[in-house]
Amino acid sequence: MCSTRPDDALADLEAALDRLAAEDMTSMFGPQVLDRTRRLLRAQNRLDAQVARAVREGELTQAPAHDGLTSMQSWLRGHARLSPSAAARLVRTGRALERLPAVAAAFAGGRITAEQVAVIAPVTRDEHRAAAAAHDVDVAAVDATLADVAATRPHRELTQVVHHYLERLDPDGPEPDPTESRSLTISRHADGSVSGRFELDAVGGERVQAALESIVQANRPAGDTRIRGQQLADALVQTCDNALASGALPILRTVKPHVIVTIPLADLVDPHPGLGTASTGFGATISAARARMLACDGSITRVVLGPESQPLEMGRTHRVVPPHLRRATETRDRHCVFAGCLAPSYWCDVHHLLHWIDGGETDLDNSALLCEQHHTKVHHGFRVERQPDGCWRTWRPDGTEILLHPHLLAA
Repeated sequence: MCSTRPDDALADLEAALDRLAAEDMTSMFGPQVLDRTRRLLRAQNRLDAQVARAVREGELTQAPAHDGLTSMQSWLRGHARLSPSAAARLVRTGRALERLPAVAAAFAGGRITAEQVAVIAPVTRDEHRAAAAAHDVDVAAVDATLADVAATRPHRELTQVVHHYLERLDPDGPEPDPTESRSLTISRHADGSVSGRFELDAVGGERVQAALESIVQANRPAGDTRIRGQQLADALVQTCDNALASGALPILRTVKPHVIVTIPLADLVDPHPGLGTASTGFGATISAARARMLACDGSITRVVLGPESQPLEMGRTHRVVPPHLRRATETRDRHCVFAGCLAPSYWCDVHHLLHWIDGGETDLDNSALLCEQHHTKVHHGFRVERQPDGCWRTWRPDGTEILLHPHLLAA
């Protein structure tokens, strides 16, 4: 008798994927390749639907707490290595599918994509559901219509239909809060470059365009061959540079925000370009030449990492971590060291592994970067420990270790 346990179903799926990966496609011709692609895309949609379903179940059952995290979104970022925007989108998708059975069925059947579900998801927001109820809108009919449009019409038309529906839910209602529709996502690539996407209301967009245009128009040198997109990008960087240089930005963890570049002293003084020898505070890798350029108009701080460095040996009488020790800890740890958490350094406290009141020294060896959430957890039974190889490990209060997925660790 065949078993129907979920573990068995997933094992069968993994075995099927192994067989697919082993198939030789070189002998296939056009129609076969296209048919295979169609079937794979449908299977991908079905699998995406099951992932969203599992994520929602994890959210409802507070499953991330088992790994010391408070939300599925943070778990997806740390354990599945999803970008913040992808993790948030997946969580929203899982929530939306609960209220859209027709869309959920089409998704589970492979007829619509995760991207289409993300377009439809806003109709399930509380304010939109309340407006639909106030106007006696047949939400089930809307659900069925959106599922049909998504399965049969181009993506652009689905976007238009959803926008049309939302615009007419409350045409005479109060003016919406412009900040609710604003979003900005930034993704970092392997070479350290970044790309992003933002959504702004009309007034917010006008402010951004006015600021960038002022920089563009103030810098139009003769012979400028930059295209419009390059001019705007340069203007954005210049605007941020001006704000950083003004010293008027909010303080980040006891220090003013600034561009941080870490580079070995030998590489800094070496006249050669030294590609990939310096790293920035947000994790990019840049050349020594680029670091030297930044150092021309910046401050240079010498940070010696090691137990023999005198500035780090502050002793337990210094209860507040001094700025130079914080810089050293940030240089070493870079982000929260709790397993599965990638909270940036400016969200973090410097935690004493052995509390100062128990004889712990205020030095680098006894320090760890922990975000506020995980700093609290460590003071309530969880434990972090740095290994001789420099890797951090995390244990639950019951003594079991929190481990990332082995396939992700090997990636």
